[in-house]
Amino acid sequence: MNNYSHKDMIIYLINELGLEESSIELGIKLSVKNNTPLPILLWSYGMLTIEELDKLYSFLFQKME
Repeated sequence: MNNYSHKDMIIYLINELGLEESSIELGIKLSVKNNTPLPILLWSYGMLTIEELDKLYSFLFQKME
């Protein structure tokens, strides 16, 4: 994932899904440590619901078009 879409994803997580910056920071650290995509990690740790995960991926795929 390029840096631009990474920034967009973080902004979306904060503004649209209401995640706290500290949760996102922890998610990023764990994502790097476990070599897991950030959205999947946030979902697996219960920071995102399956519906929010779906919205996030829809947003990300829309950005790629």
